[in-house]
Amino acid sequence: MTAQPRILLIGTRASTLATTQTGMVRDALVAHGHAADLHFVHTPGDASQQAQTPVAHIGVGVFTETLRNSLAAGECDVAVHSFKDLPTAPDPRFVAVVPPRVDPREVLVSTGDRTLRELPAGARIGTGAPRRVSQILALRPDVECVPIRGNIDTRMGRVAGGPAEGPGDLDAVVLARAGLERVGHLDRVSETMAVDDITPAPAQGALCVEVRVEDAAAVAAVLALDDPASHAGALAERSVLATLEAGCTAPVGAWSALEDGVLRLKAGVYALDGSRRLEQEITGPVDITDTGDDPLHPHWKDAARALGVALGESLLAAGATAVISGEGPL
Repeated sequence: MTAQPRILLIGTRASTLATTQTGMVRDALVAHGHAADLHFVHTPGDASQQAQTPVAHIGVGVFTETLRNSLAAGECDVAVHSFKDLPTAPDPRFVAVVPPRVDPREVLVSTGDRTLRELPAGARIGTGAPRRVSQILALRPDVECVPIRGNIDTRMGRVAGGPAEGPGDLDAVVLARAGLERVGHLDRVSETMAVDDITPAPAQGALCVEVRVEDAAAVAAVLALDDPASHAGALAERSVLATLEAGCTAPVGAWSALEDGVLRLKAGVYALDGSRRLEQEITGPVDITDTGDDPLHPHWKDAARALGVALGESLLAAGATAVISGEGPL
């Protein structure tokens, strides 16, 4: 009797974006010859989202802790996260890979397709992220930032005369371009924000796919999905955040680009009222072909992390902690 092939169960939240992202991972696993299906996990963060609780008030990892617990308990074999939402401390229970990353920049969806600079004084802009609020106010101190929650369509529905049904009580919302790209809504973007205007969250646009470290078959399956360039950049950005000892909702931004074995890494910290900012940039060698002897711990990971630590330490030396508290340099 022929043994039935193992079906890898991939844990996911039930939101449209989460299932779309998880479906992409499932399709990639199937393309590599593995049977895979989605396993839905309800998280406390979903209830908080329905209650419109601001992200900064919920806590670090609220959308990921339940998924990780489900994975650790063997209820699913794979978990898919938005990498930016994970705590920065590595979890020794899991092996993590990063599929090819999409554009990490922020976008504006606005009434009349206006850019941030074209919005009128007093415009109401929806975003719940302190990092976005601080950078928006630095560019436009004459606008009001309004905390919002909900899925992509719910947020876009807040825009007056916007592309989705809803109350239409805002002039614009700021969203991650990656989410709109994955659900096929890029046609609704009014402006893609330059990194020099709004630095994205560390690892924004990157997924993190985790499996249990002792599950050799699942480890082998997901290793084929890893994109070293995407992984290295996300690791460097998150290492800045870890060095600053800031959470995923802190007003810290990071962005990177890898070209010809050199990683360019930019990061910044911002006062919540937009009055102060501290940004620095560093470059260093990150050779993604330098795998070493252990496929789970290639040398390029160490190089990427070291670059992020160096930039984080430089920001701290320049007064990053004081900037976040609103007392540091302009």
